[in-house]
Amino acid sequence: MTILSVENLTLSYRSGREWREVVHNVSFTLGRGEMLAFVGESGSGKTTTAQAIIGLLADNARRDGGSIRLNGEDLSQWSAKRLDSLRGARISLVPQDPGNSLNPVKTVGAQVGEILRLHQKIGKAECDQQVLALLTKVGLSHPEQRMKQFPHQLSGGMQQRVLIAIAIALRPEVIIADEPTSALDVTVQKRILDLLDVLRRESGTAVLFVTHDLALAAQRADRLLVFRQGEVQEHGVTADVVHAPQHAYTRQLLSDVQGQRLTIAPVAGRPLASPAIQAVGISKRFALGKGHQLQALDNVSFAVQRGSTHALVGESGSGKTTLARILLGFEQADSGEVIIDNIHATTLTHEARRQLRQKIQFVYQNPFASLDPRQTLFQIIEEPLKNFARISKAERAARVESVTRRVALPPDLLTRTARELSGGQRQRVAIARALILEPTILVLDEATSALDVTVQAQILALLQQLQQQLGLTYLFITHDLATVRRIAHSVTVLRSGTVVEHGAVETLFAAPQNDYTRELIAAIPHFSPLTKEYA
Repeated sequence: MTILSVENLTLSYRSGREWREVVHNVSFTLGRGEMLAFVGESGSGKTTTAQAIIGLLADNARRDGGSIRLNGEDLSQWSAKRLDSLRGARISLVPQDPGNSLNPVKTVGAQVGEILRLHQKIGKAECDQQVLALLTKVGLSHPEQRMKQFPHQLSGGMQQRVLIAIAIALRPEVIIADEPTSALDVTVQKRILDLLDVLRRESGTAVLFVTHDLALAAQRADRLLVFRQGEVQEHGVTADVVHAPQHAYTRQLLSDVQGQRLTIAPVAGRPLASPAIQAVGISKRFALGKGHQLQALDNVSFAVQRGSTHALVGESGSGKTTLARILLGFEQADSGEVIIDNIHATTLTHEARRQLRQKIQFVYQNPFASLDPRQTLFQIIEEPLKNFARISKAERAARVESVTRRVALPPDLLTRTARELSGGQRQRVAIARALILEPTILVLDEATSALDVTVQAQILALLQQLQQQLGLTYLFITHDLATVRRIAHSVTVLRSGTVVEHGAVETLFAAPQNDYTRELIAAIPHFSPLTKEYA
């Protein structure tokens, strides 16, 4: 039974005074209990198409033609007020960016409860019970405490789980999931997608799954729809598309998934007299209110050798980002010591710490919140040079254009603002901004989580090339163990703020000693088109 039907959908964006068509005559159907995955490069039109279905196009976007039907009703002609009654109750959206989707001045419990109270006549006690059940269902730790917290007190992955709880609250007919697990570790990712599978079986909920992760789409979706530059390149049953792709672009995507394993740059023979980064006994607590405290980090120690890549992995909320912020001086540890390039960073003055950031740069997890919407991309990338480097305007321009090309962004985008870019393009801008000062250490917090497989491979290859040429040191914070296996030399596994395992990547993947590490590795999505198996 068809629930959603889209025919010849055409969409445009306005840039200045001109309209540019970005989605061209897209058609597809979605049946009861089915999962259809949109896959393709960042900027290919996946998210724009999904937003059009629920009437949430950006202010500078418009529908030029085509129809969108839910159970035969043409939604494309509905008013905004009428669409409001539909959202959440019949069609729910899990957006890509939790940081911009949650209200910063309302508690998590209030925001999940709001969707329940809008569509159900229930009292506060019953509402609170349902909120608690939903937060538990999506795997949020300490759900009773999380209900009382504000979004800024949660990690990006935790915020995403709150959005998923809101989306599933009323068991809608259709869930549009736009990169719903990109900020989640593999075990929580599996739990969330398993939950969507249960909803599909029990309630017949249809899922439109927008993702850049082709391996994950192949594992979960019934059908795949491959986008490129706003057009459908291929559409069919998942097994058919994976095992016998008809279009050259689809074959390239599949090749990129299989060929992403990089040759790790050897570090033997380099001077390793002292580590580039040392964390010694780092502990940190946060107050949760009413006398409650969260032990975010508990006596965490590790070292990163010069010219190597060290990965910090673990569940969302395990303390990875907090640890990175302490290393960069954005947070102060309750105890312990941080040594960066032989400099004892915990005792530095504010100005000395600022100067140290020329050596150690940070790529944030969320490119939507970390880029100034008022600046052009050129201004965003150039800004660190104006703050730290006394060079001419012409030299700044040359370096901006050079680093822009390095991260696979066309230089003609430099005159645009961040709002005109896809999520993956924004993340490449953030990486370019971090590289512009030519630092010796780069801390990357989920730096490739928003990128499609083709661009992710390019970025990882770029990082490896820079490391080989310049001897750069990377601290790679991620929930993606597949990426860790491709790029890292050593790894520390965190769980609830404590180190559960650490060592060389090859050793840890071949013979993990901790049950939690084994669980993480087992949850990595994978498929093998050449052997006609995917799991």
